[in-house]
Amino acid sequence: MSHAQPTPRRQLDVDDYVQGVLQGDRAILGRALTLIESNSKRHRAIGQEVLLKLLPHTGNALRIGITGTPGAGKSTFINQFGLNLSNLGYKVAVLAIDPSSQLTGGSILGDKTRMGDLSLVESAFVRPSPSGGSLGGVARKTREGMLVCEAAGFEIILVETVGVGQSETVVSDMVDFFLLVQIAGAGDELQGIKRGIMELADLVAINKAEGDNELRARRAAREIHAAMHYMRPRTPGWTPHVQTMSGLHNLNLDRIWEKICEYQKEMTENGQLQQRRQEQLVGWTWDIVEDRVMSALKENDRVKTINDTLADDLNEGRTTPSLAAAKMLQAFGVEP
Repeated sequence: MSHAQPTPRRQLDVDDYVQGVLQGDRAILGRALTLIESNSKRHRAIGQEVLLKLLPHTGNALRIGITGTPGAGKSTFINQFGLNLSNLGYKVAVLAIDPSSQLTGGSILGDKTRMGDLSLVESAFVRPSPSGGSLGGVARKTREGMLVCEAAGFEIILVETVGVGQSETVVSDMVDFFLLVQIAGAGDELQGIKRGIMELADLVAINKAEGDNELRARRAAREIHAAMHYMRPRTPGWTPHVQTMSGLHNLNLDRIWEKICEYQKEMTENGQLQQRRQEQLVGWTWDIVEDRVMSALKENDRVKTINDTLADDLNEGRTTPSLAAAKMLQAFGVEP
């Protein structure tokens, strides 16, 4: 029995990508995102041409970052929150930053089963985070992916940090509004919440506030609200809000959306939203420079040649990390 060979996909040029994205073609949108996520220099060059032509069509979406400790219910919340926004008539895209993917070579978000309902909605788009690479590289791809989704007509971009640690800061630096999802614990409700993360939050949502856990969630909200009075808010002129909710039961998610809308209105009127976007663009540029320089340094043949020798010298106590770094920079052609 003969089997028909699959028809090879047509090669797309820059204009094909641009027109497809602007027309909201899901297949071409996916291919455009794959293009800008590629580590190939040729693909990256084409991707930048596509982005440049899409740039006039970006910047009109509301960018919301969402983080939280593992088990806090971020995925359940995003799934239901995205469904609610879709029901209100918004086009919603979900992107993720997954720094742990550099360890496993894959994405925690996997096959979208964590947001199964939302991924089936016509007006929604769920994209796993790029696999592999440094956190800086993954962040660049997510930022550029956000611009492509905006050009495709998505009005709300939800950027999720799947991991913990530095990724919270990375996400907060690319969004307009930053939401922290927490759950009430059995003891000290502030235990395990790093001060730095709370200072980044424009709103803290206490999830799983249903049934027997409702009273604990309310107590946690009061404690966190009191603690945040002693912290410097992320956004001048905005007092961070604390809200109990249940992503599983769609409880109080409407109040969270009301607060986000209130924030957007105030920050747009006082000009802070535009100022933040401008500062983010400059910051993104320097992040890309640092990422490219580090990649070039590690791939440099002269640096590779002395790397093993320097490692032995460090292990044997014949040099210090500062002196070893100076030798690497000199091999790269930079005066330390």
